[in-house]
Amino acid sequence: MTPEEFDYVCKFVRERSSIVLEPGKEYLVETRLAPVAREFQLESVSAVIAQLRGARADLQTRVVEAMVTTETLFFRDREPFESIRTTVLPDLIRRRADERQLNVWSAACSTGQEPYSFVMLVRQHFPELADWKINVLATDLSEEVLAKARAGRYNQVEINRGLPAPLLVRYFKQTGTTWQLADDVRQRVEFRAMNLTKPWPALPRMDLVFLRNVMIYFDLDTKKAILQRVARVLRPDGYLLLGGAETTLNLDTAFQRAESIKGGFHQFAKQVSR
Repeated sequence: MTPEEFDYVCKFVRERSSIVLEPGKEYLVETRLAPVAREFQLESVSAVIAQLRGARADLQTRVVEAMVTTETLFFRDREPFESIRTTVLPDLIRRRADERQLNVWSAACSTGQEPYSFVMLVRQHFPELADWKINVLATDLSEEVLAKARAGRYNQVEINRGLPAPLLVRYFKQTGTTWQLADDVRQRVEFRAMNLTKPWPALPRMDLVFLRNVMIYFDLDTKKAILQRVARVLRPDGYLLLGGAETTLNLDTAFQRAESIKGGFHQFAKQVSR
């Protein structure tokens, strides 16, 4: 891949997804586009880029999906899920006792491990929510990863990355070389295609929003716009969960990190200051 080809891919991906590929990411581009070349029976990444210039719609969609797919794993980083168990959910349960309903959104959910982790956590530790209405929405730009997420089928490497053995035994069944997630967990999550950088569809008011390890890929203006939209869908006493290295500082004054809660949780500033 030549420098000019790399620049073209960077511009193309930014125009389609607002994701910024910094100089030095040439290896990432080559790694992500090599499988696309094989899929479309093209001889090289350079051939993919040449076809990309020709406005081939199916290839354009696939290239964007390949470049924006983010890494995920079950119970990623552990600490946020522990805080959900010990602090966040108990607080929301108390506040929503009359409504008996919670709305949770996993944005940029990739292949589904994040929303499924939440559902398994609720089932394991909060039997009192069995008769509540727990709505879990999971969205991603890529139709390919959403198809995998909906299927709930994972290989051994994916299972080994973060899933506790007791949950594997309880919620998964081995089928050949893969593991199939139980239907009663899969059916608790609604998966939808959604581009965070484009106009959003109507969404319910959310109690908890997962927006982890995705903001780092966007430019400053896009980050601000996304946070402003999140502020409009998050309930006044709800929680926003960002990645451990992410912050709303200098991006949106509406949010403030909830320092008393480990794991990257943010709330509206007036809520934190109470």
